[in-house]
Order: sequence, then C-alpha cells, then structure tokens
Amino acid sequence: MDTQAFDVLVIGAGIAGATAAAHCAADGRRVALMEAEETAGYHSTGRSAAIWIQNYGPPDVRRLSAASRAFFASPPPGFAGAPLLAQRPVVTIAPADQAAAMQALLDSGEGLEPISLAEVIAMGPPLRADYAVSAAIERDAFDIDVAALHAGFLKQARAAGGVLALRARAGRIWHDKGHWHAEARGSGAGGAVFRAPVLVNAAGAWGDEVAVLAGLRPIGLQPKRRTALIIDPGAHADGIDCANWPLVGDAAHGWYVRPEARRKLMVSPADETDMPPHDVQPDEIDVAIAVDRMQQALDIPVHRVEHRWAGLRSFTPDRSLAIGFDAQAPGFLWMIGQGGYGIQTSPAAGRLVAGLVAGQVPADLLPVVPMVDPNRFTKVPA
Repeated sequence: MDTQAFDVLVIGAGIAGATAAAHCAADGRRVALMEAEETAGYHSTGRSAAIWIQNYGPPDVRRLSAASRAFFASPPPGFAGAPLLAQRPVVTIAPADQAAAMQALLDSGEGLEPISLAEVIAMGPPLRADYAVSAAIERDAFDIDVAALHAGFLKQARAAGGVLALRARAGRIWHDKGHWHAEARGSGAGGAVFRAPVLVNAAGAWGDEVAVLAGLRPIGLQPKRRTALIIDPGAHADGIDCANWPLVGDAAHGWYVRPEARRKLMVSPADETDMPPHDVQPDEIDVAIAVDRMQQALDIPVHRVEHRWAGLRSFTPDRSLAIGFDAQAPGFLWMIGQGGYGIQTSPAAGRLVAGLVAGQVPADLLPVVPMVDPNRFTKVPA
C-alpha cells in the first residue's frame, strides 16, 4: 500500500475539517484532508444558509461565535472575493403562549431589545394582526456567505501545502508506533494509507462511525434532519424587493423565514428529526408544516414551492460542541457536534483545534476548552 506521511490527518472536508486544516497548515504543519464524497462539504456545509447570531446556541457556541466575529468582518487578504457578511437583523415574534419563551430570550441574550409589532410590519414582513403579542430584535446579525467561507479555508489549506483527497472514504483506521493510519477506499485514493501523529475527526454526522473505526467509544452523536424550501411570496413580490427584510421566527423556534435572492423567501419548520447519517432528503410533511406555520404568522400566499432540500445537523448528548483530544487515544482529536452552529463558530473553532495540536491554545479561547471537552462523554463510569 502507498503510505503518505503528514503531520495532521483530518477526516471530513466540510466546514469543520476545512477550518481545522487551514489553521493547522498555517502553523507550518503538513495536513491531509480525507473526504468520502466527490466534493468537499457535500452534506451539511453545502446545504447551509447560515447567519451569524450572537444569541444562538449554548454558552460554548456563543463564546466561539463572538470569537469568530472579527474574522468574518475582516478576513485575511485574498481569502474571499467579496465580503463574507451582509447585515440581516433577526426579529423574534411571540404569540401569547410563547410569552415566557420571549422573556427568557430577553433575559439571557446580549444586544436584544423589544420592539413593537408595528415596527416589525414597517420592516416589510406582513405580520398578521392576530398572531403575535410581542417582538424583539437583534440588530447585529449577519448573513454569511457559506460557499465563500468554506472555499476560503480550503484555499488556505492548499496554499500552505495541504492535500485534499476526494472520493477517499476512511475504510480502516488504526494506531501504530505513535501514528494514526487511515486506509482510503474509493475511486479518489483507493488503497492509499494516510499517516499522521494527529488525527482530527471532523466527519460531521459520521463522527461516531469514524471513532468506532478507530476502536474508540462513540460519544452518542445524533444527526437530525433540518428542512428548508424556497417560495415566491406571491403578491408581495410584485414590485416589492424583500431582500432587506429581517429574518423572522417565533420565540419557540418552531419556524423561521428569511429573504433569498432578493424576491424569494427561504422557509424552514426548524425541524430536528433524528436520522442515521446518510444523504438526507426532505419529507413532504415537513415542507407542508413549514408553509403552515409561516402562514399562521405572515400574510404571504404560497402558490408554489420552487425548491426544497434537507441537511443533517449533528448534536452531542448535551448539544454543546465536542472539540479536544480523546484521553484514551493519544493524538485522536474530536471536532464534531456542531449542530446548527458550525458555520458561525468556524474561525474560532479552527483556531482552537490548531492551538490544541500545538499545545498552546489562544488565551481568548481557554475558557472554552473545558466546555467542549469530548471526554465528558467517553469517560468510563467508576
């Protein structure tokens, strides 16, 4: 077998693997990315429509999101051909039965402020008069150009000597003489073995499967389906540019809608249906639920669903991220459980991985280390 030696081997070339590879390569390490599919980011990353929201996710996610903000606003020269961010306020509305959820959001959030329902309507969304009793806005939120971000990290990794092996699924993983070995199976690098002292498990929904291949205990990762669809907002699109509408959703996180391509809207039922890791497709019932929930709140006719898709968001048992070395397997570094937060946390998460590999975590990320320690799941009970 053809064995290729590297300093760091990353399994999975979605946003997690790409940022890990880019940041490790920037430290002078030779990095290989193994990707099972024909294109990097085929599953979750390539199906994401991300927005940077500070008040989103558990405490570890919020810290990593905040630590990523400066990168998004001012990426390195040449990283992307256009700005990565475009301002998109987030408006949360609450029916009477979600009053407690709205109050909890206001109590725990940063930069959130109550606004009147009239202000919501003035921003464009045709809110039904009988739906909501309160609203709040987070003004400092932004659309993220996911494709440009992902491509930028891959470009950084390659520019620093990194190798991207597509159609190279890890079929066998073992540890020998201080190095991890992964045998590639597939048309891209069939039979080749990639070797490195550090293996980064950034396999997304397949994270536990990669761990089992390596002889490790899984952490209990659960992939969940998230559905999205594109609609033409009917009469509201006639002469009306909805590109500057805010993202609008309910306080219970049961649906949201955001502009797409100036005169279209993307709608999601914010579903989280347990799924095995696979090439997930949308279920028609979720498409119908998305339309129904949106129309309960907004007076928007839906004559046709133009496009529908689904992706997998994978969560650890406590819904926080898992980033760190496995205490029982020297050199095996987990980087999974990004849930729906992987895009907006990626710059800081990549810095964290590179810091862990180098043995010198950046000072601003030190408080995150115990919060995302993967060993909280893999410890053997006494």
